[in-house]
Amino acid sequence: MLGGVLIKSVGKMPRYNATRMATRLMARTSLNRKPLEMTASNAAASKQDAAKPASDAHLQQLSMKELVSLGVIGFATINKPMLDLVLKIFPFVPVWAMKLLVSSLYCGGDNFQEVRDTGKRLQARGINNVMLSLTIEDAEGTKNIDINHIVTETISSIHNILKPHLQEQLANVSDVNSIPPGYIALKPSALVSNPYQTLLHFNDPQWKAQRDSLINNCSAITQEVYNLNQEFGKLYPQRKTPFFVSVIDAEKYDLQKSGVYELQRILFKKFNPKSSNIVSCIGTWQLYLQDSGADLLKVYAQAEKEGYKLGLKIVRGAYIHSEPNRESVIFPDQASTDKNFNSIMSKVIDDLLTKGEDSIYGHLVVASHNYQSQILATEMLKGHDGKTGKFNVVLGQLLGMSDNVTHDLIANHGATNLINYVPWGPPAETKDYLLRRLQENGDAVRADNGFPLVIAVGKTIWRTILGKSATA
Repeated sequence: MLGGVLIKSVGKMPRYNATRMATRLMARTSLNRKPLEMTASNAAASKQDAAKPASDAHLQQLSMKELVSLGVIGFATINKPMLDLVLKIFPFVPVWAMKLLVSSLYCGGDNFQEVRDTGKRLQARGINNVMLSLTIEDAEGTKNIDINHIVTETISSIHNILKPHLQEQLANVSDVNSIPPGYIALKPSALVSNPYQTLLHFNDPQWKAQRDSLINNCSAITQEVYNLNQEFGKLYPQRKTPFFVSVIDAEKYDLQKSGVYELQRILFKKFNPKSSNIVSCIGTWQLYLQDSGADLLKVYAQAEKEGYKLGLKIVRGAYIHSEPNRESVIFPDQASTDKNFNSIMSKVIDDLLTKGEDSIYGHLVVASHNYQSQILATEMLKGHDGKTGKFNVVLGQLLGMSDNVTHDLIANHGATNLINYVPWGPPAETKDYLLRRLQENGDAVRADNGFPLVIAVGKTIWRTILGKSATA
């Protein structure tokens, strides 16, 4: 797992002028290439790193099929040479074998019913909602995919998966704010033809038709989310967090800078008016980028000036193995990335807790497998029950990854603000997703699996067969 710090007490962050904040942060982050420091203004004291939770504590919750899949992954990630070998041969693995051995652990299913069943299974484990992602994309513009089908299918998934899943839970809870929103992830590279060039030339008049197509497709999906938020808001006026959220996923650095940030701004301005107490759209920020803090405060100042709210999903980063110029755009080491992530996360949470409905940040998803970051966020939220800001901080992990972290947050820290990112769709496309996850998250997968987990899974399967309590 990645490093971090556990902060036990949180002080009040001063109310800075947004422009002055941006200037100061750019001086520290963009010019000096140093991460934003976490100071006493938002952390009264730093404690030693929280001990990593046991990697097998959650196994008793898994089905036999999931245990077998986890055993396969554990064997495939015993060490780095084995992981490298798996990455080389994975493209040649038949789809049927992939579905049989590992797909159910990391993918929600092929159709609406399978994904609904996945949502119910997660709910039984204390993960009360999901972020859906239809895994059809074409980042390089080579697949000739049907964009209209993706838009239609994504909208249908909102109504046929997210909506009934949330409705059922809201009807059976005493506090409607206790259930996180349902999220729909939008991958820009799946929502326009020739996405690489479209995003790279987003502000070029010669690419206006493609730009407008991408904006219109994202808007059509987010409009459904916005309409449902208005509809549900009338039924549950006491709700202080969105019911549904559209999430713009990140792309590679050059596309992020040239097009994705501007796409997010357009959608924020349309669907997150400052007059509303909830947001309907959030964007993804990759905090392994050296200029991420400076860029975030620029858009903060712009949102404040133009009268709309931001919405954030923060991740460490997803393209470290494919960025061509990573030495110049990504922090040079893990410690710097961790410090940047925890600092920005802390400041956003503090702003949400302090300002509530008036916070420009609006909503935050802490998407991380890092135990220290998740514990830090959880500790910061303690003592703020009933506050708008608390309800608008949600913790998330990828389906099937770092389940020990998720289990620990639920079982030992009482966390209820948890979601899983659930990819779903055609098996051939989910296979591409699984390969990309292994490439991008291979170190995290290996850290949580390997030989000890193979042994633990074997013991759990044996005890299950014998009819004993499935404990690791």
